[in-house]
Amino acid sequence: MNPVDALVFDLGGVIIDIDFERVFARWAELARCDPAAIRSRFSQDAAYEEHERGELDARGYFACLRRSLGLSLTDEQFADGWAQIFIGETSGMAALVRRAAARWPLYVFTNSNAAHQAIWSQRYAPALEPFRRIFVSSELGQRKPEPAAFQAVAAAIGVPPRRILFFDDSPVNVEGARSTGLQAIQVRGPDDVAAGLKPHLGLS
Repeated sequence: MNPVDALVFDLGGVIIDIDFERVFARWAELARCDPAAIRSRFSQDAAYEEHERGELDARGYFACLRRSLGLSLTDEQFADGWAQIFIGETSGMAALVRRAAARWPLYVFTNSNAAHQAIWSQRYAPALEPFRRIFVSSELGQRKPEPAAFQAVAAAIGVPPRRILFFDDSPVNVEGARSTGLQAIQVRGPDDVAAGLKPHLGLS
């Protein structure tokens, strides 16, 4: 275990609870169809990734969704449903973040698009105050789990990757971070964050 000089947290699924089912339900309500049909057709495909890298704007992405999902929703209706993904702050995380902030500089690295960023940056501003900087894939032009994305974040922080501890709910992103040299922990809940911090706080 290497010493840690900075902590980096994922946003959705770690700091903020999200649920794609809420998105599908709203689109289905607007399109008057079964949410299961939308769920079965939706995927984090090339267009989704381009949207998260900032290579495809909301209008372009919604046009792709219109074709892939077979829905005739307007851009405004797609945006309405897209915004429903956020549930609220993850219970128990605020206290952990405050405790960690007293020991380390904290950062967020999120795969997110501009439309979602406009929502979470305002709605959850108090929860994001302890973080020195928020790295957003659509601004970086790179997304997790791409090694170049982690390298860019480490360079911007000014800390060697091996001395960064990264928390993410996605096993793919955790593996991507580890392959780039970061220490990384998969988060299924606040207990995983607490357990990951313990040895670095000198706790058993």
